[in-house]
Amino acid sequence: MFGSNILEIAIGIIFVFILVSTICTAIREGIEAKLKTRAAYLEQGIRQLLHDTNGTGLAKALYEHPLIYGLFNGGYTAGKQNKSPDLLAKGSNLPSYIPSKTFAAALMDIAAQGVSTNATDATTGTPVITLASVRKNVTEMQNPEIRRVLLYAIDTAKGDLNKAQANIEDWYNSGMDRVSGWYKRSTQWVILWIALVVTITLNVNTIKVVKYLAKNDTQRKMLVASAESAAKDTSKNIGYQAAQTQLDAQNLPIGWDNDCLTSAKMDPGAPNSFWNTFMGPLLGWLITAFAATLGAPFWFDMLNKVMVVRSTIKPNEKSGEGAPKDSQTPQVITINTTPPPTGGNGGVTDGAADQNPPPPPDPPAPGDTEPDGCGVTTTDLTGDPDLPESKGGMI
Repeated sequence: MFGSNILEIAIGIIFVFILVSTICTAIREGIEAKLKTRAAYLEQGIRQLLHDTNGTGLAKALYEHPLIYGLFNGGYTAGKQNKSPDLLAKGSNLPSYIPSKTFAAALMDIAAQGVSTNATDATTGTPVITLASVRKNVTEMQNPEIRRVLLYAIDTAKGDLNKAQANIEDWYNSGMDRVSGWYKRSTQWVILWIALVVTITLNVNTIKVVKYLAKNDTQRKMLVASAESAAKDTSKNIGYQAAQTQLDAQNLPIGWDNDCLTSAKMDPGAPNSFWNTFMGPLLGWLITAFAATLGAPFWFDMLNKVMVVRSTIKPNEKSGEGAPKDSQTPQVITINTTPPPTGGNGGVTDGAADQNPPPPPDPPAPGDTEPDGCGVTTTDLTGDPDLPESKGGMI
């Protein structure tokens, strides 16, 4: 039963981490929708990819190309010139995603026909784009780094225009992998700061919650029941409002009201100690905040694993509790295969028979030539010489 309690506490803590992670992720998504930080990271990644850190040359031409200009509203404005964008960089009206195929097509069109687009270009008969024409115009580009990249993509295509475009797409995707790394790291830092604010605001102290669940069986079982219900939901879709409602409904020592603070004292014996007033709460908040940065999907996966372990331990405990305490030793009956002596007990012996062997048979009576156990004198009763002599008793 002790192991089962530990698993239930672990399930309860994991469920609290799921709820806090969901709240933090929802806040992060709200900030992203407002600032469009992903678009700012994409724009700076493209400027570095095209060797146009100022955003006044090839990067500007790419964003203003008709294939990409239709992905966002308004004009293009270059972002700050940093090695990487700020944690909360603002992407304004720029697109958050540009398909690799669209990027490659726009870049090849710029290389083949130049940057400017006007009414004259639309009416005059421009030549069809071929690798030869693209290669000829690429050599006249003023960006030597991109000129070298495009020439490599064209030369390795061996006359196949689609292959050349695929080479540019691969180059773009590899550059975007770097941008994705930037964004993921910045997101982790942003969620960590959000988690710290949420944890302290809601006073979600992991150490206090563990101690509370260890002492309150009823609340622990209620929390486990809620966790089981959430684990059965295959969609794993808990919104901000649902997570906040679930957290409030568990009646845990969370919050800053007097009841919560009284029911979850870190050290009731020394309420004014350094551990009770500073170190303990700080450590509990940090544990909760770091757990929230792992995200709700991670903790959902962990919850399912712990549930499997609990399902294997619980039946064993029940079978152990239902077993009889005073088991009776069954009586063993020994069958003796040795032929029993005359007058014995048929060869079947038990414990009592082994301790009290049967008495020896009575001695034969006088005149009794064959012992038959009767103890009487026998005489011939037939009187017929042709028949065997009868002496009475058992033959």
